Amino acid sequence: MSEVSLPVPAFSPLYQQIKAMILTSLQASEWLPGSAIPSEIELAARYAVSQGTVRKAIDELAAENLLVRRQGKGTFVATHQEDVWQFRFLRLAPDSGEKLHHTNQFLVCEKLKASTYIANLLKLKAGDSVIHIDRIQSFDGKPIIFEEIWLPAARFKGLTLETLNEMQGPMYAFYESKHATHMVRAEEKIKALAADESLAAHLQLTLGSPLLSVERVAFTYGNKPVEIRHARYNTSKQHYENKLN
Repeated sequence: MSEVSLPVPAFSPLYQQIKAMILTSLQASEWLPGSAIPSEIELAARYAVSQGTVRKAIDELAAENLLVRRQGKGTFVATHQEDVWQFRFLRLAPDSGEKLHHTNQFLVCEKLKASTYIANLLKLKAGDSVIHIDRIQSFDGKPIIFEEIWLPAARFKGLTLETLNEMQGPMYAFYESKHATHMVRAEEKIKALAADESLAAHLQLTLGSPLLSVERVAFTYGNKPVEIRHARYNTSKQHYENKLN
């Protein structure tokens, strides 16, 4: 009889185990966005490890923009409420380099049954309830972005067109404060397309004008997808900016 090889458990460095424990606490809302987490000494005592191990775990979470170190103040949970973070996921910038005034107009907020495509991206079942939103973003009064957004209805209960149009600031800060959902990362697909009649009307362009199409899936803690956003950008006087590290 030949020997049966048993699978060898994957080794996980101790700091990665501590990182996973901190992520679990973030996911459970033990420490809310914008609040301070315990000090390295306190966390080292809590997890019965060295302060250096905790520091390495926090360094990785800070590099992933989940935590923010503040000199002399401690380490805080990243939040989209802060000015420096509010537009972290908005990559469109004017060619002129000047800062433009940004406004929102929400056109639609409705509950629908998820198509197979939407359900797969949000890891739902086809037919599950989702919220569909249409939005126009304008810069200095000129419509530049038309977006379609899909959200899992179970997570965003009570969301209405009225509450969206009363919203102040970016949507990710709104999700965070009103629906306890903090966006931590996103995946995007980008391609060029020509404006059809609907897009041309929304963005005040001629039929066939070139647009940039960006489809984004945004994730919260635990690598859980919680938003699909399909944006069409008028880049005639703007550009899509991405800084790669």
